[in-house]
Amino acid sequence: MGVRAGSLVGRVVGALVLAVVLLVVSTATAIWWTARQDAQPASDAIVVLGSAQYNGVPSSIFEARLEHALALYEEGVAPVVVTVGGKADGDQFTEAESGRAYLTEAGIPEDALLAVEEGVDTLESMRAVGAAFDERGWSSAVLVTDPWHAMRAERMAEDAGITADSSPTRQGPAVQTRATQFRYILRETAAYLLYRATGESIAGAPGIG
Repeated sequence: MGVRAGSLVGRVVGALVLAVVLLVVSTATAIWWTARQDAQPASDAIVVLGSAQYNGVPSSIFEARLEHALALYEEGVAPVVVTVGGKADGDQFTEAESGRAYLTEAGIPEDALLAVEEGVDTLESMRAVGAAFDERGWSSAVLVTDPWHAMRAERMAEDAGITADSSPTRQGPAVQTRATQFRYILRETAAYLLYRATGESIAGAPGIG
């Protein structure tokens, strides 16, 4: 009996390990697949996920997102661009404020820009964007972020009541090398699974929290 019980336990443990491995692999594959997509339907707004800024100047990751949002706006994807993100302790500017200033200088009219200056991670920012959309009667958005961040951003936006598609930027440090891409996919896999399991987000490198 003891041998049989031990064999059964071993099979159960093996099955659980296999299930976890399959879940991780399938999630990573879905993140990779979503990263390769580029949806640009006509929407209420283009939402640019914030990233680091330095004294009001967007980081290279953030700048790549803003330039892509500018191109989408000029193509007529949406009449408004929403910049998103709060500020860290000690910062003078929010990510949203820095993004709005960048796009204003790039030629987008001020009345076509909305800064949602809340959130220290994607989840907080998306909830704030959802509230801003509710106030204005908006329902649809094209999200601009890094490719590996797109699937989790879409899920969080949809959970905030937004019909979301993503058009990831193909420029910037997040897509420069295969090693960088692999590292981002691993981190996003962990972040996505944590969110689906707990409903919570994690803080991390720009675009990860």
